[in-house]
Amino acid sequence: MYEIWLMLNIVWEILLTARPLVLVLVLVLVLVLLICIGVLAATAMARGGSDWRGALRTALVVALVVAMLSFLAMPSLTRSSLGELKYWVDWLALAGVAAGFGAAAAALLLPLTALLKRPADR
Repeated sequence: MYEIWLMLNIVWEILLTARPLVLVLVLVLVLVLLICIGVLAATAMARGGSDWRGALRTALVVALVVAMLSFLAMPSLTRSSLGELKYWVDWLALAGVAAGFGAAAAALLLPLTALLKRPADR
C-alpha cells in the first residue's frame, strides 16, 4: 500500500512542477478541438459528411504506436531502464504514463484526421 501512496505523491509533485506545461497543452487541445469542430461542421455540410470512423481508426493506430514507443523510451529518458522496474506498481505507473501519451496523441490527432479524411462513397 505504501508504494501506491508513494507513486501518487510522486505523480502529484511532478504535476505541480509541470503545471504550466499541462495547462498550455490543455488550452492548445481545446483550441484545436474548437477550431476543427467549426471547420468540420462547415465542410461536412459542404461535402455531405465526414469520415469519423476512418479518422478514429487512424487516430487510435497512431495512439497505440505512441503509447508503445513511450512505454519503451520513457525509462531511458529518465536515466533508468526497464530492468529497474521491480514491482507491479512500477510497471503500472509506466503503463499509465504511456497510455496518457497515447491518449494525448489521439485527442490531438482525431479532429485533424477527421478534417482530412474524405467521406466514403455512399
